[in-house]
Amino acid sequence: MKEFGGGNKKTMKVAELKKIEHESRIIEKFLQEFRRVAREGRYEERLLIEEFKRGMNEMIRRKLIKTEKLPRSIKQVVLEGSKFGQVLEEK
Repeated sequence: MKEFGGGNKKTMKVAELKKIEHESRIIEKFLQEFRRVAREGRYEERLLIEEFKRGMNEMIRRKLIKTEKLPRSIKQVVLEGSKFGQVLEEK
């Protein structure tokens, strides 16, 4: 029997992914942490995209949603999110 609060590695990795948030840090720091956790787990593309958007700053998330052609892969979503984040940081 596992100790209370214990869990399998996959569940713990998903929980770690869900904790990552952009908040007020620069976009590059958020991207580095997101990529590190994503590399360590074996996540479905859909989950990575949803968690990336969820963790982003609200303004960037809105811009991602409003893009003419929604990015379909995690690489595209990260690229677009990074561009929007850099633009906001320059202001």
